[in-house]
Amino acid sequence: MKKWIIPIVLILALVFWGFGVNNKAVDLQEGTKEAWADVQSSYQRRNDLIGNLVKTVQGAADFEKSTLEAVIKARSEASKPEININDVTELTPEKLEAFNQAQSGLSNALSRLLVTVERYPDLKANQNFLELQSQLEGTENRINIARDRFNDAVKPYNSYVRKFPAKLIAGLIGFDEMGYYEAEDGAEKPVDVEFDFK
Repeated sequence: MKKWIIPIVLILALVFWGFGVNNKAVDLQEGTKEAWADVQSSYQRRNDLIGNLVKTVQGAADFEKSTLEAVIKARSEASKPEININDVTELTPEKLEAFNQAQSGLSNALSRLLVTVERYPDLKANQNFLELQSQLEGTENRINIARDRFNDAVKPYNSYVRKFPAKLIAGLIGFDEMGYYEAEDGAEKPVDVEFDFK
């Protein structure tokens, strides 16, 4: 009888350790999912504001149609790459890069729109436009904060599932490393802004 006590104790210790690894990984993973949901929520807010901004700008009858069409198209493209927060295997560097590129295209189109607005004094004086522009600026700040918080949540999760001894069991029970939200290529370079006053 005493021969079986040590193996049983060891097996029970391993089982409880496995439960502990699982539970901590779940807690950390839930933190990253919540942070990613905040990122998506911030982008959704921007997307909604852009729709209102476009409608306001369309009211300026002589506004350049091609600029508006570029914003509308970029807004549509930005909503295509979806990442399911309930499936953390989708939080890969590749999927995050595709998401980032789509959002970057919208940011670029929006920047062109705001530069073009400089040629329309009536539109610049429109109270609705000014308020929407201010809300967009605030939303861009929220997006940046949400992306930083997502990365802050990913770090402890990745550290936990990659460090020994948790690494021994984490991969076996489905806890893989997640990707970070990274800046797009060339983001470190200064932006060239050109005003075309004719």
